[in-house]
Amino acid sequence: MGLSAPARAQTQTPAQTRRELLHDIDAGQFRDAILLGQQAVSRWPRDAQFRHYLGVAYFKGGDAKQAKDQLTRARELDPKDYATHFDLALLLLSQSDYGGAAEELDAAIKIDSSNALAHVLLGRAYLNSNRSLQAVEQFKTALKLDQAIKLGHYHLGFAYFSLGRNDEAIAEYKEELRRSGENPVVVGALGHSLLASGKYDAAITYLQRGTELEASNPDVWYDLGKAQALAGQAAQAEPSLRKAAELNPKDPSPHYQLARVLEKLGKVEEARSERERFAELKKAQPPSAGVATGRDE
Repeated sequence: MGLSAPARAQTQTPAQTRRELLHDIDAGQFRDAILLGQQAVSRWPRDAQFRHYLGVAYFKGGDAKQAKDQLTRARELDPKDYATHFDLALLLLSQSDYGGAAEELDAAIKIDSSNALAHVLLGRAYLNSNRSLQAVEQFKTALKLDQAIKLGHYHLGFAYFSLGRNDEAIAEYKEELRRSGENPVVVGALGHSLLASGKYDAAITYLQRGTELEASNPDVWYDLGKAQALAGQAAQAEPSLRKAAELNPKDPSPHYQLARVLEKLGKVEEARSERERFAELKKAQPPSAGVATGRDE
């Protein structure tokens, strides 16, 4: 019968304990890893690596508070350890602490700037902090380091879109599709940018494909209905907008567009009902958090 985690920590050398900790983490045995890590930091309290591994075990085991405490302590003990900054950034991103994540990723990149993924994550943190120009530079750097980085062109396109640079966004989305194949997120984003650029026929093509790839996404159905309406296809827009309203019953926007479409189709009473529904939902909607969504009524 094998030794328990505490017993192992009391009898092993630091190197042996590190190997055991990594094995338990990689095997998904997070409870054992936490117990072993706790014993290790008790024996070697100033060993930053044990704090780091224990933080990772807590994070993967679902205890974000303990994970943050241990990773923060590991960073204090060894501020020049790339991996600790990186893993602490991942934790902060999972908590939507984009400012804190950006600080950790910036620190990691100053230690080693060769990891393309770190630049992508820093770009995402900047983008979610409304620092789109800085995000663009990080995504460009990531693509220089690794042209095949997953969703690199998509993220760059999204940053361009947030700056109102739709033509550049469209080019990046198309490049992502060329490199990676059909991804429903990218297809929908491309359709949305084409819609925002007034290229309604092209938008409809991609948005229709988007509904085929991800039929449960209300935003794609909404964009499709709006593009169809603006292209003069009111009859086609009606079922698209009704589907968007069905999939997201608390969103007022499809009802606003649907009222306009129904008026064009001569369905006056139905249009009035949709306008009333729009007003009810709009009144019940919480105030905007101030983050640009690209959505209008």
